[in-house]
Amino acid sequence: MLGIQDIVAKSIGSTNPYNMIRATIDGLKHEASPRNVASRRGKKVAEILRKPEAETVEA
Repeated sequence: MLGIQDIVAKSIGSTNPYNMIRATIDGLKHEASPRNVASRRGKKVAEILRKPEAETVEA
C-alpha cells in the first residue's frame, strides 16, 4: 500500500517479537514522503526517485 518494493533489514540487539513489531510500526509512522525528502536535500522529487544508471541498463 505504501509503494515499498524491496526492503532489507537487520535487527541489532533484541529479537523479541514484540519489540520487532513495535520498531516496525514506529518506522512506518516516521516514513517521509518523497516531497519532504527532496525539500530537506534541496533537490527535485524526480532526482530523489530516479534510479541509478547501473540499475537501468539491461545486460
